[in-house]
Amino acid sequence: MMRLRRALVSVGLAIGAALTTGGARTIAAQAAPQAAPQGAAGTLRTDTLFAWALGVKKSLVVYLPSSYERAPTRRYPVVLFLHGLGGNEQNWTVAGQLHRTMDSLVAAGAPEAILAMPDGDDGWYTTAASLPDLTRCPADTVRREPAATYCVPWPHYDDYIVSDILGHLDARYRTKAERAHRAIAGLSMGGYGAMTLALSFPEQFAAAASHSGVLSPRLLPGNADSAPRYAQTITEFERAAGSLWPSQRIAFGADSIAWWARDPRTMAQRIDERVREGKATWPALFVDVGTEDRWLLHNRDFRAALTALGVPHRYAEWPGGHSWTYWRPHAAESLRFLLDIVGR
Repeated sequence: MMRLRRALVSVGLAIGAALTTGGARTIAAQAAPQAAPQGAAGTLRTDTLFAWALGVKKSLVVYLPSSYERAPTRRYPVVLFLHGLGGNEQNWTVAGQLHRTMDSLVAAGAPEAILAMPDGDDGWYTTAASLPDLTRCPADTVRREPAATYCVPWPHYDDYIVSDILGHLDARYRTKAERAHRAIAGLSMGGYGAMTLALSFPEQFAAAASHSGVLSPRLLPGNADSAPRYAQTITEFERAAGSLWPSQRIAFGADSIAWWARDPRTMAQRIDERVREGKATWPALFVDVGTEDRWLLHNRDFRAALTALGVPHRYAEWPGGHSWTYWRPHAAESLRFLLDIVGR
């Protein structure tokens, strides 16, 4: 046990030293998930729930700690992990092996928690600016998910996470059903979702983490860090979105007000006003991105906005691109950060 505690301290010190603004070295070797000790592994299950905010049934992958069955009166914090564009509820466990990462951290002394990975389609975890075309959606043969669960009549993906998913978890599992013990994280589109949901619903989440998030969607490409330019017209929105345009066009709309309202920078400014009025509390924020990631400038731009507001946050840049090769090892860093807050 002492050896495991020392291992965790070593990882924690490395993370603390590296997670500074503009940091560029990696600690993947120290933080990479290890095989869980015999008998200490948590369990995975897949739930089906009716999502009232969407109007369809959805699947939800849930990780339960190894002690969940042995301690029938114990309650646990909850951490949500959101997938990226084109992903589903299985990504974080199948491709990311997040449950193994959690087992390894718990074995080293980290707090136990329930992890939940919802299916967010390609909805950007927001209320869509327009209703979907339900006559065309079922005929989409490129999509791998069945039309019955993907073609949603009411695309309120923010309410789906905050009301349907959290409500299901609190009703079905022994959660600590309060803000102090809830966190949210995600990658790419899910990083956008984690940040925007935490900033929009600070009364629900005490902490949020983004890996490679699309955190400044109005930022035009080719901007220098010192002189950013932001999209103002539909032509510029499309240019800013690039390959993301088909899904962002549906989720964000085609006018400047809609895009501005869904911009994480705008949400940060709004919550800052509420905090100054004593009406809200900042969630703890963690942001990282690969130095070869196409959304690197998005993350730097969002960091600049937080810094300008004087908001404490952790930011890191590590070698790597926009892939699971980057996300798998660095999930240990964000998870440890979140557990340190909600596992108290």
